[in-house]
Amino acid sequence: MGPPLLHLAEDGRATLTLQRPQHHHRLHREDLHALQQHLRALAQEPRARVLVLTASGPVFCSGFHLGELEEAEAGAADPQLFEHAVDALEALPLPTVARLNGSVYGGATDLALACDFRIGVQGMELRMPAARLGLHYYPSGLQRYVSRLGLQAAKRLFLLAQAVRSDELLRIGYLDQQVPAEALDAATDATVQALLAGAPLALQGMKLSLDDTARGPDAAAAARIAERVARCAVSADLQEGLAAWAARRAPRFQGR
Repeated sequence: MGPPLLHLAEDGRATLTLQRPQHHHRLHREDLHALQQHLRALAQEPRARVLVLTASGPVFCSGFHLGELEEAEAGAADPQLFEHAVDALEALPLPTVARLNGSVYGGATDLALACDFRIGVQGMELRMPAARLGLHYYPSGLQRYVSRLGLQAAKRLFLLAQAVRSDELLRIGYLDQQVPAEALDAATDATVQALLAGAPLALQGMKLSLDDTARGPDAAAAARIAERVARCAVSADLQEGLAAWAARRAPRFQGR
């Protein structure tokens, strides 16, 4: 029981594991601070290539600890702490995979949505009960729902506040894959290996540029995208990728 744990493997796979199974991995303020600290560390860690976010048991995460909600809205040091933590996950340059071992509720639905890929077990469900609590969800979470799932799916999930099962989550695009529980590790590993095979600069740049593009036209975003394109165009990784393609061998990317 405690804040999320971070592990970095030799191949560059980082794993963040939620650590409150007895409370369905609800997120306390200390967990959100720890999550932000881990994300800052990963953003500066040159060995890190991919992040997997996961937990254990029948529930992936039950969202923000509602017992701390009044504190969060009563002028705490960071009243938007949950929003800021999820936004930091989305902004992480590394490609991210949510390994959904079970159901997602409340803010956890957005935590997983902030990841680039979501792989969930058959039978899991999603429920966003904000309307039943009298809570107006934070702006960046609404934007993520609409940009990733579309307006009508976002209205259905927020306004009806009904439980939605895994097969429907796959249909509306919330899940990228739905697999039996015993196949979850293999499916996650396959996605991670596909990401590890890519050139780090290109992967990280395109991840951020795709997210910038999804938010709509913006001059500052266009400048950031142009800078990423230019950086990859003169990179050693591009030269290695072209040489490996010509020689019909596996590339050896260095992330520079």
